[in-house]
Amino acid sequence: MIRHIKIKNFAIIENVEVDFHDGLNIITGETGAGKSIVIEAVSLALGSRADTAFVRSGEEKALVQMVADYKGREYIISREVSAAGRNVCRINDEIVTLGTLNALCRQIADVHGQYDHQSLLDPDNHIKLVDSYQSDVILPLKSSVADLYGEFSGYVSELQKLRRQAAENLRQRDFMAFELKEIQDAHLVVGEDEELEEQVLLLQNSEKIYSDLAGAYQIASDSEFSLLSAMKQVSSLLADSAEYSPAIADLQARVDNLYYEFEDACGEIRNCRDKAVFSPEELDAAIGRLEQIGRLKNKHGMTVEELLAYAGELESKLAVIDNADEYAAELTGKIEDCRARLTAACAALTAARKDSASRLETLILKELSELNFRDAEFAIDFKSTLENRSAGAASGRTTGAAGAAAGSGDPLDMGGFTADGTDIVEFLITTNRGETLKPLSKIASGGEMSRIMLAFKKIIADYDEIPTMIFDEIDSGIS
Repeated sequence: MIRHIKIKNFAIIENVEVDFHDGLNIITGETGAGKSIVIEAVSLALGSRADTAFVRSGEEKALVQMVADYKGREYIISREVSAAGRNVCRINDEIVTLGTLNALCRQIADVHGQYDHQSLLDPDNHIKLVDSYQSDVILPLKSSVADLYGEFSGYVSELQKLRRQAAENLRQRDFMAFELKEIQDAHLVVGEDEELEEQVLLLQNSEKIYSDLAGAYQIASDSEFSLLSAMKQVSSLLADSAEYSPAIADLQARVDNLYYEFEDACGEIRNCRDKAVFSPEELDAAIGRLEQIGRLKNKHGMTVEELLAYAGELESKLAVIDNADEYAAELTGKIEDCRARLTAACAALTAARKDSASRLETLILKELSELNFRDAEFAIDFKSTLENRSAGAASGRTTGAAGAAAGSGDPLDMGGFTADGTDIVEFLITTNRGETLKPLSKIASGGEMSRIMLAFKKIIADYDEIPTMIFDEIDSGIS
């Protein structure tokens, strides 16, 4: 619980420190004395939105510090807001994010204002109050329903998309098949276009290449005055004197190595010369193949790699079109299986909610009696979002998830399912003996609403494990 709070330069407060004790702590004072400002400061420390308007006029920053005990550990929480808009959160003197501060503080204290009862006017909030009671049972069931609903709606969306695209796909099928055949018939190979460009360049210059290679081979080795013959003679001359000088012997060995390496190079020159034969047919074939690949690349604005990937996409799309009926049947089976599991999960969630509602009804009536609703009757009404297709299906409190599986026969029918289940919950009340139960929002006055909200808060306090509850004039009109 909150043990101590210090407020400095916050709104009209210059410097205030307050100690709190176990049990009920009440802050009283005349209108305008600053009671709600204290609550505002506490809310800021607990993680509410910061505003530069909180900084006291003429000061640079506002500071709220709070000491709280939670699960046997003491926390010093501080929130600093500067007039320039800087906002700093600290826990035990360590700077933390607002998200970290919120995560801790929502377990330490809960603030309720005088207008909180207005949430009871919205029936959409009634199911949240039912779910918050026995949440340890209901929340796992809700999570299961949400997961199944996500799976169910995903399959339905996929089938909707398949049906929606069916006609358009049929119109495009012939064109896609033509494009795929065109790419497949080309038998594209990654890197082939680059190799062909090199080949064409060689073939177009084959006469010059042959002439150069032939001349080089002749000079190097194809005569008695060739370079190879000259190197052999140099080696022989050095060998004659190698026995007289180690240095000459080393030179002779080096020349020998050069001779053998050059001899090998001359063989390679001869091989290249013999292969460099001009072939108009080979050149025409290479140019034709290169032009075929170029036309496909220019037509689609893609590289060879991208064309092959595009062909894979076309194959997949054609497979979906050609197997649309089988795929639709597969999706329909998944939808019906998921619908059955979702129906069962919603039924389990409804049963848990009704059990929670029954217990809440008893507790709320007890609290209302203590708040001077002596003749009040209170009930939590259940209806279903599922369309009632089964003859004789019951309504009201007895309406459950049964009958959902019957459906309309169309697998695209969502059947009224939602991520929160199939329940519509509304609080009904009568405050006078003999009157029929009516929706809470249509019968209760502002003061009665405050009392009913107090009853809820009292019940909530018994099970939410939040050690501190802060009320800001929640008893307005019933004091």
